Amino acid sequence: MTNAAQTDEHLLESFRTAMRHVAATVHAVTTGPVGGRHGILATAVSSLSFEPPSLLVCINRAASLHEPLACAETFCVNVLGMGNRDVADAFFRNRGEERFAVGEWAELYGVPILQSAQSSFVCRTAHRHEFGTHTVFIGELLACHHRADARPLTYYDRHYIDIEAAPAGGGSKA
Repeated sequence: MTNAAQTDEHLLESFRTAMRHVAATVHAVTTGPVGGRHGILATAVSSLSFEPPSLLVCINRAASLHEPLACAETFCVNVLGMGNRDVADAFFRNRGEERFAVGEWAELYGVPILQSAQSSFVCRTAHRHEFGTHTVFIGELLACHHRADARPLTYYDRHYIDIEAAPAGGGSKA
């Protein structure tokens, strides 16, 4: 690594390449009634606080979910497990209501919840903050469901991976 400044284009490409190599859990972020069910796949999701229990979700303003989520009072973060690969594929291939053709979906607080998800977090939208190309949605937890027997669906370098298949130990030490 050098101290030389990178051009904007080179910096952006370096950032994209580096972020592709950060393993991330895959989430189906969903919301309800504004014209029907809406959802997208997202990896930019994180816990925020335990008091109050809350999450943050970063959604590109060009994404199909952005406008419905910006108008919604509630949303759900469905943490996809390895057994939900078919749901992830349907969300990737399809648009609108067709995304919900795969999987068993229920509704709570007016939002779609994937019954077989590893975890589902139903949130009330507490804050919205625009930054760059995205809006950060902060949600306060209304309900939560977790299945302890599910392994997370993980995305790494443009592929889904099974983190249990990753070699134990042997990595570099910090």
